[in-house]
Amino acid sequence: MSVSGYERAPAIADGSRPELRRHLELLWEGEGGFIGWLSTVDHKKIGIRYIVTAFAFLVIGGLEALIFRIQLAWPNTHLLTPEQYDQLFSTHGMTMIFLYAFPVLTGFSVYVWPLVIGARDLALPRLNALSYWLYLAAGIFMYAAFLVGFGPNDGWFNYVPYASRDYNGGPNMDVYALGMVLLGISTTTGAVNFVVTFLRLRCPGMSINRVPMVTWGTVTANAANIFAVPAVSLAFFELWCDRNAGTHFFTPHEGQVLLWQHLFWMFAHPWVYVIVLPAMGMVSEALPVFTRRPLVGYAAVALGTIATMVLGFGVWVHHMFATGLPPISMSFFSAASIIIVIPSAVAVFAWVATIWLGRPVFATTFLFFAGFVFLFTLAGVSGYMTASLPVDWQLTDTYFVVAHIHYVLIGINVFPVIGATYYWFPKMTGKLMDERLGRWNFWTMFLGFNLGFFPMHITGLLGMPRRIYTYADGMGWDWLNLITTLGSFVFAAGVLLFFINVVISYRRGRAAGDNPWDAPSLEWSTSSPPPPYNFAVIPTVASRYPLWEGRMPGSSRQTITQSGLVLDHGKEQIGTGPLDAQADIILKTPEDTLVPLILCLAVTAFFVGLLLHWWWLGIAGLAATGLSLVWWHWPREELGETAEPENA
Repeated sequence: MSVSGYERAPAIADGSRPELRRHLELLWEGEGGFIGWLSTVDHKKIGIRYIVTAFAFLVIGGLEALIFRIQLAWPNTHLLTPEQYDQLFSTHGMTMIFLYAFPVLTGFSVYVWPLVIGARDLALPRLNALSYWLYLAAGIFMYAAFLVGFGPNDGWFNYVPYASRDYNGGPNMDVYALGMVLLGISTTTGAVNFVVTFLRLRCPGMSINRVPMVTWGTVTANAANIFAVPAVSLAFFELWCDRNAGTHFFTPHEGQVLLWQHLFWMFAHPWVYVIVLPAMGMVSEALPVFTRRPLVGYAAVALGTIATMVLGFGVWVHHMFATGLPPISMSFFSAASIIIVIPSAVAVFAWVATIWLGRPVFATTFLFFAGFVFLFTLAGVSGYMTASLPVDWQLTDTYFVVAHIHYVLIGINVFPVIGATYYWFPKMTGKLMDERLGRWNFWTMFLGFNLGFFPMHITGLLGMPRRIYTYADGMGWDWLNLITTLGSFVFAAGVLLFFINVVISYRRGRAAGDNPWDAPSLEWSTSSPPPPYNFAVIPTVASRYPLWEGRMPGSSRQTITQSGLVLDHGKEQIGTGPLDAQADIILKTPEDTLVPLILCLAVTAFFVGLLLHWWWLGIAGLAATGLSLVWWHWPREELGETAEPENA
């Protein structure tokens, strides 16, 4: 096994020995204090930062929604001017879709992935830190402009020609365009990290047919991001060039206006599955725990996840059925949009069968996941309707589409995310969340959500167009909009109960123990919260449910978690083959470093220079970026071997 230029056989040891754990603690525990907080590359700390930051954006986006729901609660209300309303709903969409929905899933994956696959960190820890800092920088970049009145004002989809300089002369769309390119860099670097981790860091024995379900959704979504995100990043950069450099990518008569929609939806419809598939993986991972049986149809659900993402690249034109494209092409995309229902239906049947054949434990996590299955079905039905050409022509740009996207974004993202928080909160903090308050939390959110967003289907069928800032009396939409607004506030109260529960449980929740749910996956074989090194020895697994082997019919316990490879000559991880997970290399993990943060600041300075036309700042930022990359890749002195613990 190659270890940074020298050969050695890794030692085998008992992972329960205190001296080994103390030795690993010294190796993996990062620097303390403020500098340590800035320089950490520990996946657990970065994962929690992702989650906290994404939830903060969820709160901000929710408050924005409540403001314009007051505006729409009754006819002829003028709480906001048209320009204020445009900025508010555009920023709300940007926040919920780009700054909350995927980053919160990334946060859970960053935290949980190494634990469920038996690794000590992600494959590229510095890239993990860089991805978070760029995400935070992109959010601050776009919100700084919004706070001074220059937020995006053309919807989160940013259609041209209204987004062009001729029709939108302020800096609003420049901020949005550059901010989305910055966010795209974050998303792409994170995607590469997840794919490499999936292929190379699964513990020995975790062959491709034993991979935990939570990893399938995330790796599929991130593999798609590597192809999808560059499309929209290119489109946003071309838009910035149109507005600032005199190019004509999207300008009428000289460019191709529909090119924007193609480039945007080539990204944005796969993005719908990107913010759904990891959440589906969470449900597939934890639902068996609360039904006391393995997931029905593991292989079918895993293959369905991949098929959904592959088909997701062939359905983007159903957002453009009203643009006058040739009927033959629209027929193809309509068929693809209908066929994509099949792999999603496979997952629904698997979840229902798992519940039906199991012994459900009605904990709060189970309630959120069962509610998700119901909402997932409703969202799928309304999406299936818009896949039909004649139906879509009737429904396009109405509140029916708004209802559908909220059933997708909230029903299929927020509900499983909160369920996952109840499930993994004990692992992150060592404390259980309050179950009684959790039930109040679920029912308030579930009833408020359906009260708030289901009536939007009806207002859409009654002809209410989306993106209007007020409406006249006598249109037949009055009481439906009032119900929607009331339901939105009930739903917000449910979200508030969730945050109250998090704070109370973190401060004085009951001790959880290592495995409070009697769950089968590897993260529950270590302490709660986990030590800095995750596992004292690298586990070797022999089945899909390693901690349930003793009770599975016809099987004997063969997974080994308490003895195995030590890897204590510095911060080391085992590298395995992508299919059979046979160990083939020992990998060095970098120490904590400020390089990712410095590189992020340099890249952000470059984008600020472009925005303000301060070319000196742009050049300085570009130069600093280059120097930071040189520092990043500069060869470091090889770490010497440290003494192995006694009797290792």
